Amino acid sequence: MTRSTPRWLRVAAVGLTVGSLVVACSGRSTQGGGDSGGTVTLTINFWGDFGLTDLKAKYEAENQNVKIALNSGEYNAQHEDLQKKLIAGSGAPDIAAIDEGFMVQFRSQADKFVNLLDSGAGKYETNYLPWKWKQSLSADGATQIGLGTDVGGLAMCYRTDLFEAAGLPTERDQVSALWPTWDRFLEVGQQYTAKTNKKFVDNATNLFNPILGQQPVGFYDESEQLRMEGGPKVAFDYAVRAADAGLSANLTSFQADWDKGFTSGSFAVLACPAWMLGHIQNTAPGTKGKWDIAAVPGGGGNWGGSFLTIPKQGRNVDEAYKFLEWLIQPEQQIEVFKTVGNLPSQPALYADPAIADFKNEFFSSAPVGQIFPRMAEGLTPQYLGKKNGPTRVAVENVINRVQNGTLSSDAAWAEAIKEAEKASR
Repeated sequence: MTRSTPRWLRVAAVGLTVGSLVVACSGRSTQGGGDSGGTVTLTINFWGDFGLTDLKAKYEAENQNVKIALNSGEYNAQHEDLQKKLIAGSGAPDIAAIDEGFMVQFRSQADKFVNLLDSGAGKYETNYLPWKWKQSLSADGATQIGLGTDVGGLAMCYRTDLFEAAGLPTERDQVSALWPTWDRFLEVGQQYTAKTNKKFVDNATNLFNPILGQQPVGFYDESEQLRMEGGPKVAFDYAVRAADAGLSANLTSFQADWDKGFTSGSFAVLACPAWMLGHIQNTAPGTKGKWDIAAVPGGGGNWGGSFLTIPKQGRNVDEAYKFLEWLIQPEQQIEVFKTVGNLPSQPALYADPAIADFKNEFFSSAPVGQIFPRMAEGLTPQYLGKKNGPTRVAVENVINRVQNGTLSSDAAWAEAIKEAEKASR
């Protein structure tokens, strides 16, 4: 899950047996780190909602010697903290979540992570979407640093009650037909704001990211060259147009005001990768039945999707792998999807009736088990680059300055290029 996040956001592979971890691959003893009485505490750093709360209790009940400490933090901060700990050589958690937008950065430091191929994870490769497995694999194919959790195929979540109040259609097929393109989406937004005097979207940056994800090339090509004049320029222009038109509520994702916006009606629609569903449900339980899910303008695209990794410096690498392997099994992955919406990275599960027939009552019984797998199976995600994460943050900051009124839209693109070039160095 990404996120900004995710996104991100918000989550994997079919397996039948638990493999043994090759202790030597960690280069350290796996007996340290246990609490008194032989109990091992596994620390897991992540952001958003990975569906871990219920699974934590289930795993602890099945493994009496293991306690799991969940450390949820802000999306960018978790990645920055992990990088600092890797440089310092100590302090990293037993398991660290990494979003796709930062994966190339971290897989280029594969020597700092347990090679999951040495742990027996290679038997899961064919269970993953091929591009998902490749995203966390080292360039030479020798080291796999992460097991994929979810993918972020896109849709749009919208408030039916707010659409009705604005005189707009509310049925998901009719809403999808309103905006086949992003130009039409902005036009619908202007109709909404003119009618209601309210904001249409949560934040212009949360238009920038999904639009960028639909472009053939993102910030970087596979030679690590910054390509701002392609996909980033397209996405940036739409984001700035939304800000200039007064469509954005300018709420920072995963902050208190953003969360409050889901219940207060501060915005009517937002880009909605699968991992966003759980956040909406948990943040605004009183809005059950007021949301529905429509198609994303432009069709296709991916936003977010994460991996779980085991830093070598962790204190309990064998127990960490056992938990990781348990977590990616079908039973757990299906439970995560049904609980928080995160769509597994393993396409064989999309045909399981538990997913294929699942309709989410919170979102007006939208057939999410059909909507999101259909998007995931058609994805051809971009190459994201070693500096993708910092570059995205730098450009988002420029968009936020436009929204805040501290930078004119006329000067914004030149500023975005300057900040992106800084981040790329």
